[in-house]
Amino acid sequence: MKKYQTLLYYCYSYIAEAEQFAADHLKFCKSLDLVGRIIVADEGLNGTVSGSPESCDAYMKAIHADERFAKTEFKIDDVEEPSFLKMHCRYKSEIVHSGLRDKSIINPTEKTGKHLEPVDFMKMKDEEDVVILDVRSNYEHNLGKFKNAITLDIENFRDFPEQINQLAQYKDKKILTYCTGGIKCEKASALLLHHGFNDVYQLHGGIIKYGKEAGGKDFEGKCYVFDNRIAVDVNNVNPTVVSVCYNCGKTTPKMINCANPECNEHITQCDECGEQLQGCCSTACIINPRKRPYDGTGYYVKVPQPVAKKSELVS
Repeated sequence: MKKYQTLLYYCYSYIAEAEQFAADHLKFCKSLDLVGRIIVADEGLNGTVSGSPESCDAYMKAIHADERFAKTEFKIDDVEEPSFLKMHCRYKSEIVHSGLRDKSIINPTEKTGKHLEPVDFMKMKDEEDVVILDVRSNYEHNLGKFKNAITLDIENFRDFPEQINQLAQYKDKKILTYCTGGIKCEKASALLLHHGFNDVYQLHGGIIKYGKEAGGKDFEGKCYVFDNRIAVDVNNVNPTVVSVCYNCGKTTPKMINCANPECNEHITQCDECGEQLQGCCSTACIINPRKRPYDGTGYYVKVPQPVAKKSELVS
């Protein structure tokens, strides 16, 4: 039995005085000896936390006891060690940054695509009038994606709105959106509906839940996660590796952050190139005086940042 658990969750629910909530919630998480990363905004919570099963259970009970978050769904992974080294809980303008905060356009608490449970998504995805749409960033879908999925050339989710016009050719299709845990689809599907896409669905619980409940069938490669695991397996039905080394083109499932913190590029890199380039994406990054020591994982602890005040955030 593994000693720790990692919880992935989100909840769109208005939080009054969210900035103070973030500060108080950080203290609460530390009191449970949890580590992780939580984003708090007026619109809700987005988090991944890790700790002992007892601590994780206490955390989930506390979240569900708050009527604002009572319907929160947790994706639970058993892990050998905590998936973070520190605990961060920060206030931001959105729990997933889209750049669109006009509730007349996007309001996940009122209107989103139809939620499909994993088994229903698996049945529908191969129908002739269906388009599977990956709403994640390049580095994520380069590591793994659903078979036959449409991917977008975006560096961050905030670039998604600019891609809507490219999807206009699919307006007469059923659009099945998916992402890691479901949070991006809440806004992506809402935006598609706003722009006249009438038959929009989203994978409820995202790739992670699909792997747990539907065996991950036809998800090719691995799923990028935002903790020190970097990538996790999803498919135990017909698994395959689709990602290739950024440097040599060799097939590899391993993803790293460039050891040069001024670059920090997310890349897939084989072990051989990792050793040769010391965890960097290029020889130019090797000579950077701030290059971090490479330990073979390609994961680096972020330098702690001060909690942003609401008045400091761009509206």
